[in-house]
Amino acid sequence: MDNCWEVQQCGREPGGTNVKTLGVCDAAVSQEYNGINQGQFGGRFCWAIAGTLCGGKPQGTMAQKVTNCMQCQFYLQVVDEQGQLIILNPIQLK
Repeated sequence: MDNCWEVQQCGREPGGTNVKTLGVCDAAVSQEYNGINQGQFGGRFCWAIAGTLCGGKPQGTMAQKVTNCMQCQFYLQVVDEQGQLIILNPIQLK
């Protein structure tokens, strides 16, 4: 299963090409969401993590970006791959 940084090629994973200018993305290092939707760190739960890139710009909180994320091809890919087992919201983790 691919992670967001592999599909989106944002370069914000540790050692990535855009780390010096944009920093490391929390989705690429978040221990809190490691394994969610079969991803590494938060790589298959990026829509729930503040500060991920979309359109080349860091985005806000889940509440601020969820509408855009639901139209993202990567989000739709994860929804399709996970089916009924998908975790969409951090509330589901409690």
